[in-house]
Amino acid sequence: MGGRAASGSRWCGAGESVSALLARACSGLLLWILVCAVMPIGTVHAAPDLELEVVLDPGSRRLEVEAALRPAAGDFEFVLHEALRPGEAAIDGRPARLRPAGRQAMWRAWRVEVPAGATLTLRYAGTLPALDRALDHRDVLQGLPPMASAAGSYLPAGAGWYPRPAQLFSYRMNLTVHGGHTALVAGRLEEERAPATPAEPYRARFVFEQQTDGIDLMAGPWVVRERRAAQADGRPLRLRTYFPAALDQVDGLADGYLADSQGYIERYGALIGAYPFTEFSVVASPLPTGFGMPTLTYIGEQVLRLPFIRASSLGHEILHNWWGNGVLVDYARGNWSEGLTTFMADYAYKEAEAPASAREMRLGWLRDFAAVPAGDHQALADFRSRTHGAAAAVGYGKAAMVFVMLRDTIGEEAFARGLRLFWERARFRIAGWPELQRAFEDASGRALDVFFRQWLDRPGGPTIELARAQWLVDAGTSAAGARSPRPAEATGSAAGRLRVVLTQPAPAYALRVPLELAAGDRKETHWVEIDAARTVRELAVDFLPESLSLDPELRVWRVPAASQLPPILRQWMVARAPRLVVADSLLAAEGAQAAGLAEAAVALAERLFERPPRRADASALRGGGEPVLLVGSAPAVARVLEQAGLPPAPERALPEGDVRVWTLRPADAPPLAVVTARDAAALQAAARPLPHYGGQSWLVFADGRLRARGVWEAPGPAVAVER
Repeated sequence: MGGRAASGSRWCGAGESVSALLARACSGLLLWILVCAVMPIGTVHAAPDLELEVVLDPGSRRLEVEAALRPAAGDFEFVLHEALRPGEAAIDGRPARLRPAGRQAMWRAWRVEVPAGATLTLRYAGTLPALDRALDHRDVLQGLPPMASAAGSYLPAGAGWYPRPAQLFSYRMNLTVHGGHTALVAGRLEEERAPATPAEPYRARFVFEQQTDGIDLMAGPWVVRERRAAQADGRPLRLRTYFPAALDQVDGLADGYLADSQGYIERYGALIGAYPFTEFSVVASPLPTGFGMPTLTYIGEQVLRLPFIRASSLGHEILHNWWGNGVLVDYARGNWSEGLTTFMADYAYKEAEAPASAREMRLGWLRDFAAVPAGDHQALADFRSRTHGAAAAVGYGKAAMVFVMLRDTIGEEAFARGLRLFWERARFRIAGWPELQRAFEDASGRALDVFFRQWLDRPGGPTIELARAQWLVDAGTSAAGARSPRPAEATGSAAGRLRVVLTQPAPAYALRVPLELAAGDRKETHWVEIDAARTVRELAVDFLPESLSLDPELRVWRVPAASQLPPILRQWMVARAPRLVVADSLLAAEGAQAAGLAEAAVALAERLFERPPRRADASALRGGGEPVLLVGSAPAVARVLEQAGLPPAPERALPEGDVRVWTLRPADAPPLAVVTARDAAALQAAARPLPHYGGQSWLVFADGRLRARGVWEAPGPAVAVER
């Protein structure tokens, strides 16, 4: 089970009764008081694997740490960020010698010989790099150093700011933070002392009694609000928000996050098993982050006001307390947690909203997948984390679709049993796809090796074609067609058989594929199993269908037909050799305005593309296979399109705005994305949010804010039934 909080709490130093203080907490009022947690008599916890005394001064960026750990006996090696220099080292109180063991990137390695059962004590300190608020959402997905500033501090788990005692470990940490900042790490808040004067530091003690694979530390000039609740099993639950003052003052925002956090915890506790911790906090980040850690989520303060964060992203991050933080990921065998969390959170919310909303999300996954160049496809078993768009299309979209298909295959009840069984077996352990597979096999009583192997080990996806659909009435005809069937009469009602031929390239996938039969307003879905390059199946049908569609609801991971794939901006973002054409430069426009627009166009392209774009001339609009981005003022873009014989702006579809973006896929020219801007300032304002909308076909911005967006219609093919 998760760490236990005190059964009773003693509130000190505020001059109010316990009941009054609890009432204030539950109503969301500000808590700047001393909280002294009292453990129940007889409670015993094993000594943590790592104990840390941490002092942080965000203003000077100074970090001082004393660490005590009990590593395995032998030659122990650990890494620290290059900004941190070891001072004293001791083993069971006796001085010990650290030996340099090389360096890689921003880390330095150190070694020390540790006897069996001994405690290693380390002291180290340094000035951290400054927190860079110019980092964008792509930058924060890369390896970040430990950073500090007056605006906030973030010390990521993998940044080398503490010695890692083992692959998995527990810890206790005493935090002292200066400059009026509050700080936290994952775990149970055991003690807290807010400063009585501006000169005093904030102090807190956190304990993480379970096994974890890292420690993230966050600090900031936050206002803290708290709500207390009881979990279904009687354990207490402490809910908090850590917001900057301006965000905290938004009416109802903090209270809304506290209430929604409790709701999500109750929802997933009922579906999977009891929430494994006793706290959860929503922490505002000065960076554009969206991270989930045990007991907290660290979300960019710029987006916390947006309704979709509470409606979907918050639930996603809370669910990671089960998947990823409750059951830890065996990264050597692939990251399953992002896909399962996307399926049970983001996708489940769309299913609850409407079937059409869920279909739209599945279409988005397939569009993102189809936008990735074939050579960049990776197997799902090779996905570790989202570092770029191509990886996200696999690790989030494909993985979530695997769970959609698995539920369709074994049924909802067996799928739900499999989730609970996986949680019971793997809680606070490292687990991979094989453990998930065994849980679903045991829950369903079915062998699933073929299913998991093809979806995990094969990159890309199948290309399925409905080659033929033929109506038969002669029940004596075999699927192989031993004798010629007699066509049915073309009546509105009939009983007969429908012969279908489906093809896919070898080596074939083993698939359950839905086929939708349609006649007027009547529609009926039949599932067929295929496992060969060419499969013939006969379906018993009690009406005469006019047409047949292959998986129109998009429930199978595959390469959809071109007619189901409208062009979306993701195709440009992940292009291998993207090209940029600046319309005003082609027309030799002169003056400061044209020069500024050209400079802004280059900056926008560098933000939009994941690979450096190449400047090109007008010939790029008619030749070459890689996507082209055309940017400029509206008059210049209109003239360049006309000269190239390409369609003008779709005025009826696009509202007015400072910046308008649209995509098109000409029949005899490379894919083209067009951006028109009123001026350089408007283009610069739209450049920051633009990369967030890769799943869209068109966008309109005004004053730097998105005003409208959409995806071009793509209904997909239907095959006429031969009679």
